[in-house]
Amino acid sequence: MKLHIITGLATALWVSSASAQAQTNVGDGVLKTHRISAQVALEMVGAAVASCAAQGHKVSAVVLDMDGIRQSQLRGDGAGIHTLESSFHKAYTAVTFEVDTIDLVERSKTQPVSTSIAKIPNLLLAQGGVIVKIGNEAIGALGVGGAPGSDLDTRCARAGVDKVRDRLR
Repeated sequence: MKLHIITGLATALWVSSASAQAQTNVGDGVLKTHRISAQVALEMVGAAVASCAAQGHKVSAVVLDMDGIRQSQLRGDGAGIHTLESSFHKAYTAVTFEVDTIDLVERSKTQPVSTSIAKIPNLLLAQGGVIVKIGNEAIGALGVGGAPGSDLDTRCARAGVDKVRDRLR
């Protein structure tokens, strides 16, 4: 019985690996990915915080890579201490599901969130996490927290991504 389970898992991993190779057109088991540079990550958080500040909102912003590692983070002038973590959690949630958190919030209105997913650390079902892509490839996320309304966080996050969009190729 255990052998069948292990064989099934090994087969599933092999199929998944073969599928990933086909999608990236890279042989020899090596995946080719894109990464956000430090300079671009810094510009994104700066533009997001500046966009909110121009509207009178005190926020923090963070850029994560697809492994959930912080690439850049900025606490805006006067932003509350909680904004550092909320911006991280929003970006982490976007990276986890590879979708803007505004879409997840909308989905949750008609589809209940699984209790098993709700227990995963660092997930926050709130607007303000925006996925960063090159074409169809997700390469990271920008999260913003602290504006008085999550839709405002999303707008500022999108402003941060828009600032560097022409260099995301």
